[in-house]
Amino acid sequence: MTEAASSARPKRPEFRNINALTDLPTYRLPAAGWVSILHRASGVLMFLLMPFIIWMFDTSVTSELSFARFKAAFNTGLGFAPGWFLKLVVLALMWAYLHHFIAGLRHLWMDVSHNAVNKQFGKTSAVTVLALSLGLTLVLGLKLFGVY
Repeated sequence: MTEAASSARPKRPEFRNINALTDLPTYRLPAAGWVSILHRASGVLMFLLMPFIIWMFDTSVTSELSFARFKAAFNTGLGFAPGWFLKLVVLALMWAYLHHFIAGLRHLWMDVSHNAVNKQFGKTSAVTVLALSLGLTLVLGLKLFGVY
């Protein structure tokens, strides 16, 4: 190849590893990256809180007396945990489920219609997932804390 032909070619981008201490504070992650990370985090959160979820289900359906204790736990607290803290944990679980479910639907849609997937669809669908999961969590959180 001649020198003139090689100089006419555009310079290829240089890819490098990201240094966690120097590059991450200034690194701007796209919306699809946030959805991907939060999809994993929500799955881990639901897995780690599975004993709490099982306790909530078991306590709420065993009997009327246990359901009354269940409601009282969220109003007055349970042991060392005040009621508002239990409600925050449930709110986090609501967000985790909603985000994981909606992001999972996004991934399924991309698997089914892989020919129609492009960069713009990835950005739009990621923003939609974030907006829907946060919006629905807000609505359910207002209900959980008794605003309506």
